[in-house]
Amino acid sequence: MNKKNVLVLCTGNSCRSQIAHGWLNYFTGGTAHIYSAGIETHGVNPKAIATMAEAGVDISQHTSNLVVEYNAVDFDFIITVCDHAAENCPVIPSKKAVRLHHNFSDPSKIDGSEAEIKEAFRATRETIKNYCQAFVKEQLSSG
Repeated sequence: MNKKNVLVLCTGNSCRSQIAHGWLNYFTGGTAHIYSAGIETHGVNPKAIATMAEAGVDISQHTSNLVVEYNAVDFDFIITVCDHAAENCPVIPSKKAVRLHHNFSDPSKIDGSEAEIKEAFRATRETIKNYCQAFVKEQLSSG
């Protein structure tokens, strides 16, 4: 069976798309090729790395990539994780890609105490986890 190519797209490929990338890798266990990118690059958010590490998922080696770096990849699924990316998504040359969208809250935009920010990252992590788990079960499971 051919591995599916999945792209997670966000504005800056810093936080939400990185968290989703980590969960999709985790839930597919290497049975799919997971990519994440942004329409800009902001670097991987250290709080996203720390939040995922708390859940036992290491995204510390991820890089922040521009979507154009993957022009040669024929994607099966493109998941936009913020409204800005969905509205400003460049045309991705993929004939068969199923496009999905879910606007996850951006914990990097939270103003508050360190504890409040940490809680916002955890809440977003769990919401994205549930979405990714359902996506893998519904779209990528062969059973």
